[in-house]
Amino acid sequence: MDVRIQAIHFEASDKLISFINKKAERLARHNTSITDVEVTLKVVKPETAMNKEAVIKVTVPQHEDLVANKIADSFEEAVDLTLEALDRQLEKRKEKK
Repeated sequence: MDVRIQAIHFEASDKLISFINKKAERLARHNTSITDVEVTLKVVKPETAMNKEAVIKVTVPQHEDLVANKIADSFEEAVDLTLEALDRQLEKRKEKK
């Protein structure tokens, strides 16, 4: 599984990058055929508290891509919330089979 992280208009710290990689690896437990995980991080409105946005796109061959995005107070929290949403999407897809 290939994890790509893009930070828009800021430099992501090594700690944040390793956090995202560790969390993204957990998605594989739902579907071992996941090939790519694209994470986009950006600050939406610098003057407010809830201004960190995480958009995560998961690519699974022979299926539609799954996309989720959340806004939170920190990037770690936004990534956690987004991955929880993707977990639910993967579970629903698994149940439909």
